[in-house]
Amino acid sequence: MKTSLLLATLLLTPALFTPTFAIADDKAELTALLGEFLDGATRNDPAIHNKYWADELIYTSSNGSRFGKTFLMQSVNSRGELSADDIDMRYSSEDVQILQYGDTAVVAFTLVGTSDTKTLRFLNSGTFIRNNGKWQAVNWQATVKAE
Repeated sequence: MKTSLLLATLLLTPALFTPTFAIADDKAELTALLGEFLDGATRNDPAIHNKYWADELIYTSSNGSRFGKTFLMQSVNSRGELSADDIDMRYSSEDVQILQYGDTAVVAFTLVGTSDTKTLRFLNSGTFIRNNGKWQAVNWQATVKAE
């Protein structure tokens, strides 16, 4: 009986601690991915966009239009990557919140767009899935932040 209890304790103990560490690592990875994406979005980098968005993406923009990755990538590719001199708006994030449910995560944050003349704020949220070890957004919602 004591051996069975000891064996059960040894087998279950790692399961109690591993998810906490894994979730912390995943949140750090998702936070870094968001930072990388916002830097790439500032430059309109097609490779970053392609990495960030899942093929089955459903994107609802702040102007109320809904589209998928194919349309989004056509728009990104038609403009091309911007040179440093052509960048008029830089993107960053504030108030990042991440909720994780296994291989699914919800990332919500305030997107801040800053130019020489104005600052814009949007409430963004995305649903991410981890597929083959990489996180990608499958759903995205952008809303102009009320003042």
